[in-house]
Order: sequence, then C-alpha cells, then structure tokens
Amino acid sequence: MDYRKAAQDVYDCIGGKENIVSAAHCATRLRLVIGDNDKCDKEAVENIEGVKGVFFASGQLQIIFGTGTVNKVYDEFLQIAGIGAATKEEVKQAASARTSFWKRAVKTLGDVFVPIIPAIVASGLLMGLLEGLCKIYPAMAQSGTYTILHLFSNAAFVFLPVLIAISAARVFGGNLFLGAVVGMIMIHPDLLNAWSVAGAESIPAADAWFGLYQINLVGYQGHVIPVVIAVWLMCMLEKKLHKIVPEILDLFVTPLVTVLVTGYLTLTIIGPVFSWIENGVLSGMQFLITLPFGIGAAVCGAAYAPTVVAGVHHMYNALEAGLLSGTGLNTWMPIATAANVAQGAAALALALKTKNRKTKSMALPASLSAFLGITEPAIFGVNIRFMKPFVAGCIGGACGALIAGWTGIGASAYGVTGLFGYLITTDYTLQYTLIIAVSAAVAFVLSWALYKEEPAAVKEAPAPAPAAEKASAGATVYSPVSGEAIALSQVKDETFASGVLGNGMAIVPSEGKVFAPFDGTVQTIFPTGHAVGLLSTDGTELLIHIGMDTVKLEGKYYTAHVQDGSEVKKGDLLIEFDREGILGEGYDITTPVIVTNTGDYAQVNAEAAGPVKAGDLVLSCVK
Repeated sequence: MDYRKAAQDVYDCIGGKENIVSAAHCATRLRLVIGDNDKCDKEAVENIEGVKGVFFASGQLQIIFGTGTVNKVYDEFLQIAGIGAATKEEVKQAASARTSFWKRAVKTLGDVFVPIIPAIVASGLLMGLLEGLCKIYPAMAQSGTYTILHLFSNAAFVFLPVLIAISAARVFGGNLFLGAVVGMIMIHPDLLNAWSVAGAESIPAADAWFGLYQINLVGYQGHVIPVVIAVWLMCMLEKKLHKIVPEILDLFVTPLVTVLVTGYLTLTIIGPVFSWIENGVLSGMQFLITLPFGIGAAVCGAAYAPTVVAGVHHMYNALEAGLLSGTGLNTWMPIATAANVAQGAAALALALKTKNRKTKSMALPASLSAFLGITEPAIFGVNIRFMKPFVAGCIGGACGALIAGWTGIGASAYGVTGLFGYLITTDYTLQYTLIIAVSAAVAFVLSWALYKEEPAAVKEAPAPAPAAEKASAGATVYSPVSGEAIALSQVKDETFASGVLGNGMAIVPSEGKVFAPFDGTVQTIFPTGHAVGLLSTDGTELLIHIGMDTVKLEGKYYTAHVQDGSEVKKGDLLIEFDREGILGEGYDITTPVIVTNTGDYAQVNAEAAGPVKAGDLVLSCVK
C-alpha cells in the first residue's frame, strides 16, 4: 500500500489545509476535525485504498485504516498538510468546540445515564423474570423467596437518584461521594416518599429563604433531571472552592460549604423547578406516544434512526429512566426496538441482494448486530451509505412503532432492545413479537425493492497485497486473556461489530493480563498501551484492542511489556492493565481480537463462547 498516496488522497478529499482544524489517530482510525463538513467528499474518501470505513462522530471525521496502517498514513498526512501532531484530548476539545450546545448537552446526558445501564438492566430483568415465574406458579408471589428477590428487583429504581448523582459527579468532575450525598438528600427518609403523595392525608411543608415561601417536604423518587442539575451545580461549586480556599482549610471548608449550599438550593429551587419541567416533558412524551391510532408512536419510530445519525439518541436514556421511575413502565423501549430491528432488516435485504463481496461481508454482521439492539454498524456502515435502505428502515420502524402505540406495551428496564428485549417485556410477549415481525418485514421488503446495485458497486475491490508470503493453509489464534468470550457483533462499537476491520471475536476480561496468542512479532504497540498489533509466524495479522474508547485514558492503567519489533512466543506477557481502574472510569473493557488480514483467508471462525482461559483456542483461519 502507498501510504503517502492514501494520505494525499485524504488531504485532497477533505478540502485541503484550510479546512483542517486538528488531526490525531488511535489504534485503528485517523481522527480529523475539519472546518466545514460539506467540503469533505465522504464517498471519495471511502474509495481511497486502505480505507475500511468512514463516518462522522462526536464532531470528528473518523477514517478507519486499521492497526499498523493508520499510524503510517497519519505520519504522511502531517507532512503533506504541514501541521503538527495533536493529542487525542486536543482533538476532542477541538471537536467539542465545533459541536452545538444542544449536542453537547445531549452527549452529557448520555455520559451520565449509560454507565448505570447495567444496574437498571439487572433490576429490570429480575423484575421481568419474577413476573413470568409468578404467572406459571402463582403461589410463588406469597413465598419468602419472592419477597427477598422482589426487594432486589426494585433496589436500583428505589435508589436511582443516588446512582444518577454518582454518575453525574464523575461526568462533571466532582467528588463522587459528595455527589452521592446530594442524591441521598433528595430521597432522604425524612422527606415524604414521592410515590406516597397520592395516598397521604397531608403533605409536610417548611419555610424557605427566611419565610419568603414554603416548599413541600417531598422526596424526588421518580425524578432524574433535577438530580443531574443539582450535581452539576455541586461540581461547579466544589471546583471553585478548591481554587479559592487555602489548602490547609480545603479538606474541611470545601465539603461543608458544597453540601450545605447545594443541598439547600436543591430542595428550595432546583428540585421544585426542574421536577415541574421534567414532569411536563414526560407528560408531553407520553401524550405523543399514546396519540390515537398509534400515530405519535409511529412518528417516534420513524424519527429514531435519524436521531442516531445526528448523535442525539443518548437523550432517550434520560427519558426511559424518567418513565420507569414515574410510571414503572418504559413505553419508549418497544418503539426503539421497532426502529432498531427495521434498520437490521433493511441491511439484511441489502446483504442478500448485493453482489459486492465487501458490502455483503459488512452488511450481514451489521444486520445481526441491529437485531440484538446495536444499530450503529447497520446505520453508519451500510444503510446510510446507500440511503434507500436507511429510508426503508425508517418506514419499517414507523410501522412497528405503530403496533407499539396500538398495544401500549412497555418494558421493565432500559438499555436493552431487539431480541434481548423479550427478557424485559414478559407481560407482552405476543405484542412484542408482532412489533418485531412487522418492523422487519416492512423494512426488508422495501429495502429489497428500493435498493438497486450501481454499476460501480458491483466491481470487486482489488485483491489485497499478500501480507505474508509464508501463510500456510490455515492458522489458529489462542485467547490472549482470560474471561468471557462473546461474538464480535455483540461489541458496542460499530467499527469492531460491523467487521470492517476484519473478522474475529471478543472477550470480556476477568483479569488484567494480555498474553501472546501465538508465536510471532509485535507489529505495533500503541503508545497508550491499550492496543497491540501482531503478526504470527504463519502470516496471521491480529489486533488486540483492550476496551472501548480507552485511547482517551492516555495510557493510564496500562503497562506494555513489549515494543515494536519484539519477537514473542505464545504465552508471553504483552500488556498488563488495571481492570478495576478502567471500569471505575466508566469504560467498557470488552476486548476485540481481530484478524485484520481476513481477506487472506476463506474463513475466520470463532471457536469459543462463554468462559475462556488465556491460551484456549478462540479463532481458526482457513485458507
């Protein structure tokens, strides 16, 4: 591959130096912030030699070259553009500065609510399973076992403001424990439980601001936005105090003043005002979803995928959390499922109809990913590129959401859609099945009918230059880490899940050590230590990427024990990482293991699922 030509082509296609704000790269992608996205010829970039995918995300133009290639293209790009290298943080800041306030606010909501999804899913699944078991065995509802398990199932919802407060404090850069205190204040037992207001004979009140007005002493169970606003204020105040309070007094003064001021403002101003606003928003959404004949739900189903493209879909986490806390039923989740499944079905139709092997290899796994609830691979990798399948998916989503509106079904958690959604819709199994069937059928038929292969699209890409002359008739890859083996399509990153970097599998590590999966050579060890590219003695090129988006940690929690060019034997220690530290920062530690020269093989097969130990067989490559 001619790295300089690839860099020159990128430079030309994005509008030249005057349109470049900053440039950096991670283990697989060239990350550019450009001045005017309209000056970028995205289709031309996709056709550049070596490019495996292109998309706009988080204010950046991200061009996927793959490990071992991107750094070489990047070096050439800097020379051609005549600019200096930027750190990932600088690129992130530049991208953020070019993003609208609305998008930044929505992303912040996503950053707050996404990390607590596991807690909500655990409670919601347990709630759904208990309800299902009680239908089969009604007497169970009177048992002590049910009483104990029911306590588990609603714990996350009872203390949701505390979970949100801790997550918000992490996002806004404040002390997590002070954030927890603010959350606890808002649901303190001395306040009347918000869910008990309707049946209360009287509501306690107290004077506020020296008798200026009274507030009701009612907790904020069922509310989410007031908690986020309160913790944001707390973090801003805490940071300010750290700057102005003398260090000798900081330990005592800052926490005291932060909790005192934030707590009083929360109960007297922030809570009453923003809970009123939140109630209005939720009431408006419920009104829209329940419009007669399912019309409102259909509109939401059609609009869902475009909001994913716009990057504002994270706001739905706050909406779903509010619905669950306020009503106990997440009526948005079936609408999201309709939209997700429809995009998957549209990609499936394209995969079956296209004659382009590269498109087919991307569309099939992307379709499966969408049916499991992860739509980015299908939307960005396939449907939006050809547009007509995307439109077909939007129409299918509207039709499925129409059924959701008619039936009025809901879920007991959020964060789960698609086929896994059956686990949190146990009261509505038939209706949920109908939603999936209608969404998929409409989207598939329309995508099949609308998609026409362009003459240029059926031309096969030139065969890649042989990466290793000595490749044998097959090769094997052994697990580099111990943990839980999962399908690549389950990885929550469209670049990996869609297979654009190559086929493989992924592992959720149970310990913080990465070992050599075969005998070979280290091609690339990324400076941050979060990824390594290897070449085996029989010609297999492999990428091991420890965690999702962990490049942002800038090497924190990672220690590399090898360097570029190191010869390694199977079982040699490559990298150590602090698993708990990475999780504590809110990052997903799922580790994709990708054969980046997949094109050199007829098949790359995953050979493991479930628990694996380092050294177990996980991939086989067949010539």
